Amino acid sequence: MLSKNQIKLIKSLEQKKGRVQNALFIVEGIKGVSEFLKSNYKLRHVYTTQLIFNVPIDLVSEISEAELKKISALKNPNTALAIFEIPEEKTSEEEGLIVALDAIRDPGNLGTIIRLCDWYGIKTLVCGNNTVDCYNTKVVQATMGSLTRVNVQYLDLEAYLDSKKTEVFGTFLAGENIYHTDLPTNGVIVLGNEANGISEAIATKVNRKLTIPQFGEIKATESLNVANATAIVLSEFKRRTIIEK
Repeated sequence: MLSKNQIKLIKSLEQKKGRVQNALFIVEGIKGVSEFLKSNYKLRHVYTTQLIFNVPIDLVSEISEAELKKISALKNPNTALAIFEIPEEKTSEEEGLIVALDAIRDPGNLGTIIRLCDWYGIKTLVCGNNTVDCYNTKVVQATMGSLTRVNVQYLDLEAYLDSKKTEVFGTFLAGENIYHTDLPTNGVIVLGNEANGISEAIATKVNRKLTIPQFGEIKATESLNVANATAIVLSEFKRRTIIEK
C-alpha cells in the first residue's frame, strides 16, 4: 500500500522544482520503464500492478490499479510508474551533427525531437536554458525511451554557439533552399521557438540560414511545426551523408 509520503514525493516530481530538489524524475508505462531499466539510469523504485520487471525486490512495490491512478500523470495509466535518478550532465559531443534548441516550450515537441535525434543517430542535443525540461513527465513519455540514448545538455546557447568552430545552421522562413544546399556531416543545426522561431540573439550566431520550401499553391500556412521541421532537416542532412558514401 502506498504511504502518504510516497504519494507526496511522486506528485512533487510532476513539477520541475520537485525534480530539481530531489534529483529524481518519473517514467510511466511498460515500454518506458523497460527502456530505462536497460539503460545506465539508476532506478530508485518501481510501482507496478504486475510484477513483470527484473529488479531487486526492495526496489519494487506491487500496487492496485486505483493506487496507480492516484500517482499517475496519465489519463489511462499503463501498469507501472518508476522513479529514476537524474544523472549529472555529460559534456556534449564535438564531432558529427549536433541539434540545438532555442526556447522550445512544448513538452510533446521536445519529446518528439529527442526521438528523432535517436532515429537519425544524433548523439547530442543541446538546449538553451529557456527550453522545457527534458525530465518533464510529458517529455519523458513522448520520447518512448529515446532519452536513454540521446545526451541532452542545457546551457547558455549564445555562448555555446560562439565557441563552435564548425558551421552553424538555422531554420528560417527565408534562407537557402535545403534541397539545393551542400550539407556537411559536421555542424550545429539550430531550431527555434514554436511561435517566434529562432530569437534575434541566436540568429546572429547562425552563419547558414536554411529554409524548407513550401509547395502548396496558396501558401497560406505560416510555418511548420518545429518537430516536423526537425524531421525534414535531419532526413535531408542524413540523406546527403548516404549519397556521399
